Amino acid sequence: MTYGLIAACCLLFVFSPVSGLNPVYGTGDELLAAQGAYFRRWGVVPAELMTGDPRALLTPLTALFVHGSWLHLLGNMLFLYVFGAMAEERMGPVEFALFYLGTGYLALLGYAVAHAHSEQTLVGASGAISAVLGAFLFLFPRARVTSLFPFLFFLPLRFPAWIVLIFWFVLQWLAARAAGAGPGVAYLAHVVGFSVGFLYAWGRYRGGDRVKAQTAATEGESQP
Repeated sequence: MTYGLIAACCLLFVFSPVSGLNPVYGTGDELLAAQGAYFRRWGVVPAELMTGDPRALLTPLTALFVHGSWLHLLGNMLFLYVFGAMAEERMGPVEFALFYLGTGYLALLGYAVAHAHSEQTLVGASGAISAVLGAFLFLFPRARVTSLFPFLFFLPLRFPAWIVLIFWFVLQWLAARAAGAGPGVAYLAHVVGFSVGFLYAWGRYRGGDRVKAQTAATEGESQP
């Protein structure tokens, strides 16, 4: 399921006007207009979502498969590849798919509620992937994660997952407090997604055994 989600996001991006690879959308101003219409149709516009329009109510799902650039896509897919497979193995493919879609919807909805009057379009799988990170933190707290930190000169260092993910969450929370509703990274969606994912895993699996062995994992970037 993890690989299926990655494949779906990549294929949709390649054929979308955002990739710049599909000649159907033309070039120059024509391409820019197509990109704007694409984001508006499939992305979340908080002001429209809050009206309760049936079409707008579906956009927190469709927006999970829309990305704004190659860097946006590749960063998100890297995180999903690294953390998704282990979470899926613990949950099972069907539960993982429902978890991914449900928490992703709630993450984008949470951002929209906080910025109810915003006309800015919100796209990307970051909210759902943040939820995967939150679940991973509960399920595999001692998994060894290789991370690259800019302030440590990008040296590849291995830490327990709980250190890396809590540090990441704090960064997102601080950034969310400073961010507005304008263009940029929707840090609040990351915070909501991570929190919902952790709470789901806690509620669903707290009576079972968590993986305490130092399972290897790899982390390649600083945030989804």
